[in-house]
Amino acid sequence: MTELTMTRETQNDTRTARRAMIDSQLRTSGVNEEYVLARMLAVPREDFLPADKAVQAYIDRSVSLGASGHLGSPLFYGKLLLEAAPMPEDRVLVVEGGTGYLAELLRPLVAELATLDATDAAKGKGKGEYSLIVIDGAVETLPEALAARLAEGGRIVSGLLLRQVTRLASGRKVGAKVALTPVEDLGIPVLHAFDAPKGWTFA
Repeated sequence: MTELTMTRETQNDTRTARRAMIDSQLRTSGVNEEYVLARMLAVPREDFLPADKAVQAYIDRSVSLGASGHLGSPLFYGKLLLEAAPMPEDRVLVVEGGTGYLAELLRPLVAELATLDATDAAKGKGKGEYSLIVIDGAVETLPEALAARLAEGGRIVSGLLLRQVTRLASGRKVGAKVALTPVEDLGIPVLHAFDAPKGWTFA
C-alpha cells in the first residue's frame, strides 16, 4: 500500500467519523443549522490534538490536555456556534481554550477574527473592539476589561460556571454593561483563569 493510498484512507476514515459525530451527537441534540454542520464536518478535530490523543477526537465529551488546555465536546462547539450566530460582517475575538479549533471553525464565517489566550484575556490584555466575543470554555467571572472589548450592541457567548454547574450562556452589551444569561446546562471545560475570588458569587 502506498503512502498516498494510506493518506486517502485516513482522510476517508476521519471524514466518516465526523459524519457520525454530526448524526449521533449534534443532530440528535437539536443542532441542525447548515453553517454549523458544514464547519464541523470540514474541520478535522484530530488535527488539534497531540498524536497520543487523536483517537479521542470524536468522543462525546471534552478531551483534557492538562496545563495546555482542552478540546471541548462536539456538542459544546455545535451549541456555541449556534448561539453565537456569526455574521459575515462580524469582527470576532476568540478567547482560546488551548487548541485553536474554535477559531478555525469560525474564521471563514466572519470578516475578521483575532484570538487571545485565556490567561491574557482574564488579565485584560489585548486591544481592539469586537462585535462578537466567543469564549472556549466556562468562566466563573467576566472581567470588566474583557467586556470593555465588546462594541455597544455586541454579543458574547461563553460557558458559565454557576454554583458548580456549567451552562452555555450569552449576552449583549447595552449601555456599556454586559451580563451573561444562562441558556442551557451543558458539559463545558472550565477556564480557571476566570475563577472568582473566594466568597464571590456570580450575580
